[in-house]
Amino acid sequence: MAETVVTSIEAPSGKDVAYENFPVGSWLLPARLRPHVAVFYAFARAIDDIADDPQLPPEEKIARLTGFEAALLGREKRDGFAKAHAMRQTLAASGISVRHCLDLISAFKQDATQVRYRRWEDLIDYCNRSAAPVGRFLLDLHGGGRNGYTAADALCNALQVINQLQDCQEDYRLLNRVYLPCDWLAEAGAAVEDLDRPRTTPALRHVIDRMLDATDSLLAIAQRLPAELKSRRLGMESSAILAIARLLVQRLRAGDPLAGRVALSKAEYAWCCVRGAGAALR
Repeated sequence: MAETVVTSIEAPSGKDVAYENFPVGSWLLPARLRPHVAVFYAFARAIDDIADDPQLPPEEKIARLTGFEAALLGREKRDGFAKAHAMRQTLAASGISVRHCLDLISAFKQDATQVRYRRWEDLIDYCNRSAAPVGRFLLDLHGGGRNGYTAADALCNALQVINQLQDCQEDYRLLNRVYLPCDWLAEAGAAVEDLDRPRTTPALRHVIDRMLDATDSLLAIAQRLPAELKSRRLGMESSAILAIARLLVQRLRAGDPLAGRVALSKAEYAWCCVRGAGAALR
């Protein structure tokens, strides 16, 4: 019976850690903290999948996400919100604020109803709630950094924009959701309908490159993150993620996300992890 309830509340997409642009709970992190990272990832994946389910109407998405919020705050006890219950236990055990999880829920509720972003600044506001909380949770779990969240926010937001560009056609076709800023599209003479083409138009290519330029600016801020962290292992992890992000930006500049999802091979991904971790050690 419990399994039926879980299925009716969650909306599994089939995406797992292999889909992500960062190593979730990798061997680079301390073994004692990996279970907490796994719980956080499972929670984030569950609520993200609800927001991204093309079969659910917006009001149903918001209702389910509100249930996750209530469970996170201890006001909802049903088994169907097991990942929120586990997240609540991790927060209690680690002493980390619930704010990061509430920010994620806020962003995914926005995903349920908002399908366009007028300006780059509006997109970054969304990323500050949909991506930055991941880095903030990891920093808090590992003892923080010497200069707050700024560099971690920049790295997480860069990864989010990279993912939005990788999935730009699928998001448009399945959800009518477009993360490319509308004013940049208008200035370039591009239209959202261009995302349904088999290849990018010159105008759409201009917008994609402009987003990659902005992502490079975020990565320039994120560059200082490994040296700021109190945890050497998290520094190695963040350095590996920086290497992954830089290579993905290069691939998106050279490739066409409408012709096929631009991603790294397993070998390239592993090499970035090794190279990044080595750079942090040096």
